[in-house]
Amino acid sequence: MVSNESSFLDRRPLNVRARWGSEDVALVSGRDVFGAMKYKGAIALAANARHPLTVKGILKAAKKLDAAVVIEIAKSETNYCGSNFDTLPEAAVRYSSEIGHGAVFALHVDHYGIKGYDDVIKAVSDLGRIVRNGWTSVAIDASHLPDWENLCATRDVAMHVPPYFGLEVEVGEIKGAGELSTVEEALYFVGGLNSWSIFPDLLAISNGSLHGTYDASKGQAEGIDLKRTKEIAEAIAPYGVSIAQHGISGTAIDKCAEFSKYGINKGNVATLFQNVLFGIKMDQETGNAVIEGDSYVKEPDRGIPMDLWNDLVSWCDDQGYSRKDGNYKKANLPFWERIESLPSERLDMIVEETQWWAERFIKAFNAEGTAEIVKERMSSRENWNPFPDTKVQASRGDFGADKAPNAAKKDGEDYSD
Repeated sequence: MVSNESSFLDRRPLNVRARWGSEDVALVSGRDVFGAMKYKGAIALAANARHPLTVKGILKAAKKLDAAVVIEIAKSETNYCGSNFDTLPEAAVRYSSEIGHGAVFALHVDHYGIKGYDDVIKAVSDLGRIVRNGWTSVAIDASHLPDWENLCATRDVAMHVPPYFGLEVEVGEIKGAGELSTVEEALYFVGGLNSWSIFPDLLAISNGSLHGTYDASKGQAEGIDLKRTKEIAEAIAPYGVSIAQHGISGTAIDKCAEFSKYGINKGNVATLFQNVLFGIKMDQETGNAVIEGDSYVKEPDRGIPMDLWNDLVSWCDDQGYSRKDGNYKKANLPFWERIESLPSERLDMIVEETQWWAERFIKAFNAEGTAEIVKERMSSRENWNPFPDTKVQASRGDFGADKAPNAAKKDGEDYSD
């Protein structure tokens, strides 16, 4: 046990202390969370909070089970959700305070998409705001680009991420079953970053998962290839990098419980928590939305009330979305204030179900007790800074444009959330 709670709080990232020094919020670096998961052989539940209310359920579960967790939002999600880079940190600290603080968590910018030079420049500008707002971890996603360009863009943005932040990078877009990153691609990418003194904690790969709902009528099914995942994890392990699993919604809890054996230390869950918020009928073993008659199924006694759901459906109809369309996620922004103003009894019900799912994942991920590990590791080091003791192993000459394994398969789609 940590004998001096204040010593742990004094080791929080400087940007957190600069903004919330008077709060006992246990907001820590992603590097500390991911390090604790590697130490225990566990997986951090990383929840995309498309509505801020999701945060409260996640933090309640984390506090109850003494688990370190990650609250995140993707850059693309900030365009259609009430949560964004400005509002989500405030909401997280507010909900942490409401439950009496004590929940250990990182704030992670998920899928900061880079598709060209202009995005690199914008990222450099955005990162100043991200640091000031109290975020503590970033995922740079330039996977849409050919391998050499991905390496260069990721390197250029990563050089502007504080070294005390958690860092996730990505090779291979998340497109579904059969779409697999290769060991060669992963080694080229991670080795190339290492040659420039960029030391990621995590690598996101394309290993057969899909963002959103698996629609059986379209032939979609969960296809996470754990054999390929392990091959990549073992190849990049000498660089101190492990795997971030994206697209977990729709994956059986029993399979999720096996992930840590394959080098996975972070697990992203987004659509499932949106299903909870909206009250969409779900498969209880996977969290996948149930589709009947080419439509999602709304359950009246879960999530938002029926009158609000009917208004949401009408809005989606007006946008031209089918009633089983993944674009239902875009209803988050126009309806987030109405959801926020629902009676407390309804909000409590949503929080309770969110917490129930979060607890299931935390237990399956072997993450119980990881909050205490984070505290112990932070309190025992010489100073607050979690920058890893990692050395440059690779030579830049081995990772030039002529050594790139392949070109990206561009199809104009956005796979970032």
